[in-house]
Amino acid sequence: MRSILSLMVVACCAIIGTVAVHAQATDAPAHPGAVERFDPARDPERDLKVAMVEAKRTGKRILLDVGGEWCIWCRRLDTLFMKNPDLADQLHQGFVTVKVNYSKENKNEKFLSGFPKIPGYPHLFVLDASGMLLHSQDTGALESGKGHDPAKVVEFMNAWGKPYVKQIGAERH
Repeated sequence: MRSILSLMVVACCAIIGTVAVHAQATDAPAHPGAVERFDPARDPERDLKVAMVEAKRTGKRILLDVGGEWCIWCRRLDTLFMKNPDLADQLHQGFVTVKVNYSKENKNEKFLSGFPKIPGYPHLFVLDASGMLLHSQDTGALESGKGHDPAKVVEFMNAWGKPYVKQIGAERH
């Protein structure tokens, strides 16, 4: 009886450990230091500190993307990157991205009070690796029709991100 109980305890621990490791793996961002979704429970101060470490390590700049899951234009900007792998590659080559939530649940007012006033969402702030503000971007200037203009987004990334060089032969098949 004691051996069966011991075996059950070991099996339960193994299952719980596997679930915990899987949860950590699936919650981890695809790019180190990146925060890739708006989450009212996240701490932007902590996220920025992690991004600064990664930006210093890689020579990238930090892109704070302020918005929320409620924001249609935030989703449209995300969709632009999802549907255009070359744009997404350039984004992640040039920036450590941090999504800063702004919603009814959490406006992150204390964190955002250290930045210029935001006229609308999404809004982008470009920081250097030490966290110094370099540029405040109203994304309305990147829009065209009912979406964001890929050429304008590329122009923004070229102007403010780490220089991007597409590797020859790295095209997706």
